[in-house]
Amino acid sequence: MSYPAAQLANSLPLLLICDNIRDPGNLGTILRSAAGAGCEKVLLTKGCVDPWEPKVLRAGMGAHFRVPIIANLDWESVPTNLPAGIQVCVADNNDPDAPAGSTSVPRGAGRAGSAPASPKAPVKSSPRAAPEHEDEEAAAMPELAAQHYYEDWARAPVAVVVGGETHGLSPAALGLAASTGGKRLLIPVVPGVDSLNSAIAAGIVLFEGRRQLLWRHKQEDGRQKLPVPG
Repeated sequence: MSYPAAQLANSLPLLLICDNIRDPGNLGTILRSAAGAGCEKVLLTKGCVDPWEPKVLRAGMGAHFRVPIIANLDWESVPTNLPAGIQVCVADNNDPDAPAGSTSVPRGAGRAGSAPASPKAPVKSSPRAAPEHEDEEAAAMPELAAQHYYEDWARAPVAVVVGGETHGLSPAALGLAASTGGKRLLIPVVPGVDSLNSAIAAGIVLFEGRRQLLWRHKQEDGRQKLPVPG
């Protein structure tokens, strides 16, 4: 499929990976945001709704014809569809008041970009493992540095994983992020708001990534134009 020249000219080394996005309206809106942010491509793992389903097409408002979409990927094949040297970050849920730093990612965390209102607020998670396996699973979970989404993280090339609201981020997504030195990107919300819709969270993080990449590109251009001392 060919894409508009203007879209290709304004494309950035910013990729989106959708992990278990099952709601057609959400996926269509996410694709629309990805096209608007100038994403290089969008990868959909198995478990996501069919991107060519009519409701997704309606919500996408033409995004399907503006950004490359690679669907139905096993997690094992995701790295082969990413550029070399890429860093993969995840939009995850966490207490926004917790200090940013290296923290363990709990099982089932990751309603995309969402955050519980307070440390006492419950976090929806996948079904709990049997007690005898909990310690093993906790030890196997990778650790990711956590920071707010508006802090510096977008260095080309970069990918963002957004998880579905029901199941959150998969262990495979967290493992991929950890293997590339990626980070958890936290979107703080006011107390009393349980979470953000996954499509809204994707839009926030993608456009912040776009802003950071463009700013960095502008800074590099400025340095190249500086006169060389004689």
